[in-house]
Amino acid sequence: MSSIDKKTKTIVTLAELQARPPAEQRELGYADTLREILQQPATWRDTAGMLRGRTAQQAIAHALEPMPGQVVLTGSGSSMYIGECLAPTLQLGLGVPVQAITAGTLLTHWRGVLPPQPGLLVSLARSGDSPESAGVVDRLLAEAPAWRHLVITCNAHGKLATRYADDPRVTVLVLDERTNDRSLVMTSSFTNLLLAGTGLIQGRHGDIAPAAIDRAAAVAQRIFERQADAVAALARREFSTAVYLGSGGALGAVHECALKMLEMTGGQVLTMAETFLGLRHGPMSAVHPSTLVFGLLSPDPATRAFEVDLLRELSRKRLGLARLLVGEGIPADLVGPDDVAIELDGLAAEAHEEVPALLAGIAAGQLLAFFRCLSQGGKPDTPSQGVLTRVVEDFAIH
Repeated sequence: MSSIDKKTKTIVTLAELQARPPAEQRELGYADTLREILQQPATWRDTAGMLRGRTAQQAIAHALEPMPGQVVLTGSGSSMYIGECLAPTLQLGLGVPVQAITAGTLLTHWRGVLPPQPGLLVSLARSGDSPESAGVVDRLLAEAPAWRHLVITCNAHGKLATRYADDPRVTVLVLDERTNDRSLVMTSSFTNLLLAGTGLIQGRHGDIAPAAIDRAAAVAQRIFERQADAVAALARREFSTAVYLGSGGALGAVHECALKMLEMTGGQVLTMAETFLGLRHGPMSAVHPSTLVFGLLSPDPATRAFEVDLLRELSRKRLGLARLLVGEGIPADLVGPDDVAIELDGLAAEAHEEVPALLAGIAAGQLLAFFRCLSQGGKPDTPSQGVLTRVVEDFAIH
């Protein structure tokens, strides 16, 4: 292990990581990722304010006029998981069918998966420069011309933001430049794109009130200040696999948290994301004595009941090494001496507004992956050096 890796292994608290000089943080390979994780509470408030500004409201109104018969959310990798988080919330708020379809599937099978009646395609992207991103919009503009498009991106200079300026079928909404994460892994870009997507239901049923975003930001800040070191200690435990559980839109959130662990550890920790109910149907066989269980608990009481039953079943069967549970009002019997419980105080009241709780839960998952990467001597800003790149390399669009 290199001297830098040994040095990293001695870092045990978030305060110590933050206190290192910027040049040393860059040398150790975590400067961008840590800054981008910790800036989320402030950027969420800014994005919520931007959504209530004239420019964003005009863009969203244009995209929804006339009201589409259906909405498809698309993206690649993390951006696809944003769509999975958003789909239930948007369907409740808009009153039309909403589904998430990965950009790669639209590129290769759009005739079989795109709804036959035209609607609105929402492309979600950090950079907007991934080959599939513009490739899907190009193809559908040419071959499904009745579909309208809304691009939500963090990069004002990306292909998605600039290529279609003269096409009235394409509307673009660009977030603050700070959300255009420099790290290879998406963190603040993910959560801010998720929040921005809720702008489609602003003023409608399920609209996310600014007060709810303030509460989510405050909860996330408390996690960073009071529980980051407990998460860091959990990340140093001897687990080789991690199972992530969520229900409804939270399935997209745990898909993202699982991907963060996989990316930041270069696959040294193998991950699986599943619904609480779905775990019983075969995937439970992957929960071993060396498996970490991450559970993002629903604020909805009826959904929560199913989730609690599953966690108690895992306890009875003595499955899993330790747990990181995130939610409000976590039953004490679910939390063992080796587990970490993160309470989302004040967010369960927003049972019909899933997104604020998801924002805080995703931040906890990001911390877990970040600390695990450091504990293995890795560099969170550039994990899997030579394998992954911040933007997927160009490939031929056939």
